[in-house]
Amino acid sequence: MSDPSAYTYPSPLAGYENAAPLPDERAEDGKSFRIPEMGVLSSAYDKFIDPLENGRRGAFDVHVYYFQSNAEQTKYARELWERIRREFPELRIYTFWDKPVGPHPVAMFEVNLFTPAQFGAFIPWLAIWRGPLSALVHPNTSDKDDLSPGAREARNHTQRAIWMGERYPIDTGLFKKFG
Repeated sequence: MSDPSAYTYPSPLAGYENAAPLPDERAEDGKSFRIPEMGVLSSAYDKFIDPLENGRRGAFDVHVYYFQSNAEQTKYARELWERIRREFPELRIYTFWDKPVGPHPVAMFEVNLFTPAQFGAFIPWLAIWRGPLSALVHPNTSDKDDLSPGAREARNHTQRAIWMGERYPIDTGLFKKFG
């Protein structure tokens, strides 16, 4: 796990400094707030925000992990891999690895997501269908920061990562080879 204090974070309110205050009025449920209609949806519905990759690499990688020595998990993982290939042919789906590869500590397969719509459809689907398996969802960011490529990859695989199921230790030492 990476140390969050090792990074800087721009204010989430950048660009809203002069916006009108939001109302404190509650919605009918008594818990949530009424938000005034702005007339337009966020552009994040159509295109991933910077510094996420919007090109050939894809903005997010999803690594689905399974214990290769566990026959039940291996069977389920292979069936899930096939189901994803059938149900989401527009996604890039990689090799079904039967051993650990790269920084990943157990066998896995990878899926790339290119659009917010793909992310919005696939991640909830995977939350239900991943079964006994774990998944690492990590962004791919561009070089619009001051990090070396290796440091950027380490941050994307740790501090910016989203986990479904059990978290696995990632060998971030391999990223040092990237610079």
